[in-house]
Amino acid sequence: MKKWNLNSWKNYPAKHLPKYDDVKELDMVLGKIKKYPPLVFAGESRSLKKSLAEVVEGKAFLLQGGDCAESFAEFNPDNIRDTFKAILQMSLVLTHSASLPVVKVGRIAGQFSKPRSSPTEKKDGKELPSYLGDNINGMDFTEKARIPDAKRLFRAYSQSASTLNLIRAFSQGGFADLRQVHLWNLGFINKKTKGKYKEIEDKISDALSFMEACGINPENNRRLRTVNFYTSHEALLLPFEEAMTRIDSTTGEYHDTSAHFVWIGDRTRQPDGAHIEFCRGIKNPLGLKCGPTLKPDELIKLCNILNPENEPGRLTLISRFGANNVEKYLPKLIKTIKKEGLKVIWSCDPMHGNTIKAASGLKTRPFDNVLKEVKNVFGIHQSEGSYAGGLHVEMTGQDVTECTGGAQKISEKELSNRYRTHCDPRLNASQALELAFLISDEIKKNSTYSKNIIQAAS
Repeated sequence: MKKWNLNSWKNYPAKHLPKYDDVKELDMVLGKIKKYPPLVFAGESRSLKKSLAEVVEGKAFLLQGGDCAESFAEFNPDNIRDTFKAILQMSLVLTHSASLPVVKVGRIAGQFSKPRSSPTEKKDGKELPSYLGDNINGMDFTEKARIPDAKRLFRAYSQSASTLNLIRAFSQGGFADLRQVHLWNLGFINKKTKGKYKEIEDKISDALSFMEACGINPENNRRLRTVNFYTSHEALLLPFEEAMTRIDSTTGEYHDTSAHFVWIGDRTRQPDGAHIEFCRGIKNPLGLKCGPTLKPDELIKLCNILNPENEPGRLTLISRFGANNVEKYLPKLIKTIKKEGLKVIWSCDPMHGNTIKAASGLKTRPFDNVLKEVKNVFGIHQSEGSYAGGLHVEMTGQDVTECTGGAQKISEKELSNRYRTHCDPRLNASQALELAFLISDEIKKNSTYSKNIIQAAS
């Protein structure tokens, strides 16, 4: 394999990168960003990798969630808080269901740019370049807004830094108190539904009461009032990722300090492409989106490029097929990975393969299809003797109306009420938590099955 360096990706074909008219301005912006402080630290990324290695071994579960694409317009401390809160609520349910710790990773503090299916879009007979994310161009359908503007990277960096600052305060300052998260979940149940959800929360109540009786509470146990929370985004805009990549002074290794975890999209995972070339040289934990066009032999090749040492926690495979395609594509990939003995995390993205267009023209995702894909994925992993170790969802803490269905019974007619996404439709806070409750049985069966496999192997 050829020697890697920080800009060797430039020698490879790169898809879905914007073309800037003013290259000198881009170089100036990137030159300044290279001198900015890191957003995250190498030691934090190593801690995440260690936790992800536990997922590989079936001793933990990965929850990755957040915005499809962050925006400048919706940047608000309340929105950050509410998304963080929703992920904590989901984590509590999943922790109880799996009897395993949940590794919490947000699609936040840097998830701006998005690959698009078409380089242009049309409205009322007018054709303009597609919106590529707020760190590249503007959402307004005007010629000026759609021109890539390098100076937007300054605002993206600043917003990411502010978001991280707030998340660190929330995660370590008492906002994540386990009793408070439980009360939030009880509030959801009282308003939305009863039955099985209430049964799960009653068991959590009993567990918390038992711990209190034993003298274990947030006042004397820091782990009950704080959480480790990590950030992630798609490593799409390579010039920015290069500018944020630094040498760790303690190890001499390169780390992309724009996030703890970065992933490669289904559209940019070419083995001889720039995105794979860049990511193979950084030491962050990596994700790889796996869609219907991915062949088993190509997956093995990608795994060997990105994780040549077969290091547990280094690589997460994020499947995204669509509810009705899981059985067609996933089993052969699982079989191939098992045959090669590769140590990866299998995570399920039930969002991207289930996007449809409503009669109004708005993109949406039916909640039932999202749920169906998760259940199908977990069922196939169990039948193949594999561990489904993660869930990857596009969601928000806001009460948006972007995905149809769920306990709120959002209809296609109601989508326009609070349709705020800058790209793809997200589950709202209620739907995201409902999903966690509804997959609790699959999580429980999956974790029990994986433990039995591991015990038998040892």
